[in-house]
Amino acid sequence: MTDSAGIELTVRAAEKRDAGRGIARLPEAARKRLGVLSGDAVLLEGDRTTVAKLWPARAGVPDDAVLIDAGTRANAGVAVGDAVRVRTAAVTDAESVTLAVPTGVDADRDAVRRELRRELDGRPLRAGDRIRVESLDPGAFVVRETAPAGAVRMVEATDLRLRGGPADAAATRPKDARDDPVSRDGPTDGADGDAGAGRRPTTGITYEDIGGLDDELDLVREMIELPLSEPELFARLGVDPPKGVLLYGPPGTGKTLIARAVANEVDATFVSVSGPEIVSKYKGDSEERLRQVFEDARENAPSIVFFDEIDSVAPEREEGGGMEDRIVGQLLSLMDGLEARGEVIVIGATNRVDDLDPALRRGGRFDREIEIGVPDETGRREILDVHTRRMPTADGVDLDRLAARTHGFVGADLQSLVTEAAMSALRRARREGTATDDISVAREDFEAAMAAVDPSAMREYVSEAPTEGFESVGGLEEAKATLERAVTWPLTYDPLFEAADADPPAGVLLYGPPGTGKTLLARAVAAESGVNFVHVRGPELLDRYVGESEKAVREVFDRARGAAPAIVFFDEIDAVATDRNRGDSEVTERVVSQLLTEFDAVADNPNLIVLAATNRKDALDPALLRAGRLESHVEVPGPDEAARRAILAVHTRRKPLADGVDLDDLAARTAGYSGADLAAVCREAAMRAVRSVADAYPAAEANDHADEVSLTAADFEAALEAVSPSLPVDL
Repeated sequence: MTDSAGIELTVRAAEKRDAGRGIARLPEAARKRLGVLSGDAVLLEGDRTTVAKLWPARAGVPDDAVLIDAGTRANAGVAVGDAVRVRTAAVTDAESVTLAVPTGVDADRDAVRRELRRELDGRPLRAGDRIRVESLDPGAFVVRETAPAGAVRMVEATDLRLRGGPADAAATRPKDARDDPVSRDGPTDGADGDAGAGRRPTTGITYEDIGGLDDELDLVREMIELPLSEPELFARLGVDPPKGVLLYGPPGTGKTLIARAVANEVDATFVSVSGPEIVSKYKGDSEERLRQVFEDARENAPSIVFFDEIDSVAPEREEGGGMEDRIVGQLLSLMDGLEARGEVIVIGATNRVDDLDPALRRGGRFDREIEIGVPDETGRREILDVHTRRMPTADGVDLDRLAARTHGFVGADLQSLVTEAAMSALRRARREGTATDDISVAREDFEAAMAAVDPSAMREYVSEAPTEGFESVGGLEEAKATLERAVTWPLTYDPLFEAADADPPAGVLLYGPPGTGKTLLARAVAAESGVNFVHVRGPELLDRYVGESEKAVREVFDRARGAAPAIVFFDEIDAVATDRNRGDSEVTERVVSQLLTEFDAVADNPNLIVLAATNRKDALDPALLRAGRLESHVEVPGPDEAARRAILAVHTRRKPLADGVDLDDLAARTAGYSGADLAAVCREAAMRAVRSVADAYPAAEANDHADEVSLTAADFEAALEAVSPSLPVDL
């Protein structure tokens, strides 16, 4: 049974890959009520009526929701959260479609027509609809008229006509089409050259352009959209609407993008302010410029005033401060004096939230602080969807795998990664002479981009995603099992720990002689867990200036929390956390105190694990070793014969061994050799094998005989003579 009158559904933002495609995704229950199939056209009736192609929604979408992108929302005159009526549509093949092109687009170019046909092929349209084609222009193409009238579908035989600009499109729009296909107040898009229609210039960013930040975006919308679109709600409740939102987090995570998207979606004037635009060397001039910004915002309300890097405009005031203090004071007065309550919203963005003046961070000014953190794997997958939705990718490109490998990458890093992959494909196509229309981005292009782009979230420290797990560690089976229980299980089986009301260890200390594999174990457990690995060498934290060492410790943990889930590994921790009772250094005492504070905070964060390594366990401060801090102590001893055999197998698995090489005999003869010593033995044997071939032929011919390289028993004998054991034999 179908519902001929249509059904009323709540508008939600579209999936990232659907942006600009004119798709409406319906849950299965709604589809059955309408009696339509995937690929059919449906009418969407809001403040005006538009048409879209029906596709099924993913599992988990509520039965009363419909997912449509910003362009379709604009054509229907609705916003996210509004109600829209969805009905079946009768669509005929179009004989002709006339489009008004944005200013600056050459309507006579064949390439423009080809791209429009490719984008609109099979897409249902109605007169008055606006269509954005990102590959041609950020502005919108307006459907001036169709033949026949009503809902039509672009097909190969359709006569596509391009005319003038959008300014004259409004005059030819049918009477039953609302004046405003973008907002409810009747403006047209100034970005399209229609300045005379009164629409505020848009930012061009929509909710579908933001990946991995759905929860944060909901919080921002709650604080900004309602005050701007429905201020009467707050008057009815007898409370003042929020005045400001502070977005904070590492650079490149999407703070500016969120502000621009919200301004675009609510049809508000977007006023972006940067520090250098405000600051002046003349007394009083900076304050005057700031007052002018707010005055312009009031005159063009509803509006959003966006302070990017607000910490440079409003740093914490100090006694005897000069110009900065005056600017902060003026900003506080302006935010307190906003008379157009609900008409002007202030958004601040910073990656140094603790440097802001505390007076800004209270209710009535910045009413809510929202952290925009480093995206997790699901978020990275969404961001990759956004940046590759118009990219021709080859069959071997696996975005899920790419998202899993890009630990610590923020949105800006992933955008750079996709751009670099595209440039790699372009360079490859030029080398191979591939036609422009046949260029596609392949897996090897993304591999090349991965080697060229580093994650910025942890760039100050060694952050990586190790790829070799426990199979790369010979021996140490007991240490591996202990680390797996302490590190991998809590990250993998979090629901089981909750069911048992059990807390995982906050920290693990690896101790043992040098060269036994402590660092290798830490990297391996990170690979097994699939999390970020932050490698901190103890001496890097020390600084002769008061307070700098403690600050370095705080920054390590702050950034690790931002990139969680993560493992923070302190190598040679004895260099910075020696026993305070010895009184060797005030700097060390302060660093130890800061480490204790941070370790206590880690105990409450299940997505953060601390590993530390030392060969001087007795030198560590006892307070670090108690329960709740580095409570699990794992000994990494010198290898026994069986472990030495396993280590030799690891280091020779890719080496060409001659028939006479007996690894069992080598393991029996290398008592006192640590794992690092055995790795050195294998390297030395390989170097001797290379030298044997290099000496046998002239330099110009040697590389042609690479297949003759072979590690013989004699090479290993010579290597044992060159590399001495570093451990006592009884170990």
